[in-house]
Amino acid sequence: MPEIPLVPAHWRFPAHPVSVRRARQAVAESLPELLRPRLGGDLGLLTSELVTNAIRHGACADGEDLVELVLWPADGHYRLAVSDPGTGKPVLAHPTADSESGRGLILVESLATAWTVRPRPTRGTSVIAGLPFDQGG
Repeated sequence: MPEIPLVPAHWRFPAHPVSVRRARQAVAESLPELLRPRLGGDLGLLTSELVTNAIRHGACADGEDLVELVLWPADGHYRLAVSDPGTGKPVLAHPTADSESGRGLILVESLATAWTVRPRPTRGTSVIAGLPFDQGG
């Protein structure tokens, strides 16, 4: 009989700054105990950056939108997808030393083994990033 994969963890949070902390906490708590010391910090940082970007750039200012997160293990990685209703495509910025923002995707680029942006089938955009289970990559 083939192995049945784990069911992905799934959350929806209001597109509000307080949701960044709640999302980071939910993702950390969903990790197996043995992986929390290795993945918790980096996965928490990825979660914070991607949820912040979704709230700032993909959600409407009226506060009615939701940011959706899905976390699942696959192929030796934990994959995190953060989705918002926006249609824009996030791109790496090139901030100057004096810039107050624009570094989020640079952090994602440096932490994740791979990351991508995908349009959602019905509405919105997802940013998906992966971290390996072990430090060896």
